[in-house]
Amino acid sequence: MDVRSIYDQKPESDHEASVTVWWLVREGELRDKTKGGSLELVAAFEVPAGGQVQPHTHPTHEFYYVTSGRGVVTIEDEEQSVSEGDLVYIPPNLVHSLRSGPGVSVRAVAFAMAGTEE
Repeated sequence: MDVRSIYDQKPESDHEASVTVWWLVREGELRDKTKGGSLELVAAFEVPAGGQVQPHTHPTHEFYYVTSGRGVVTIEDEEQSVSEGDLVYIPPNLVHSLRSGPGVSVRAVAFAMAGTEE
């Protein structure tokens, strides 16, 4: 499972030192996987405390960026805790879901990219 946290990245200066950047995916890093792809969707969503996104699949590369809260992401049979600042990569056609932590909701932004599978 590919989960990356901003807290594991060393901040860098970018755009003539006008901003600080925490690189979760470097430019071109996923180019081969998404070759010929297009941005399919961008959506913010919230899983309320005690709730979950039902297990499902997409033919796209999907990313969840956790903006607040805590939860557990499941991809196929693998689970990992996630929290604010984490980026989750979900490869095409894998069953995945996200459930909130006990007593706390989890908010995220989802991005989906069409492309080829490796």
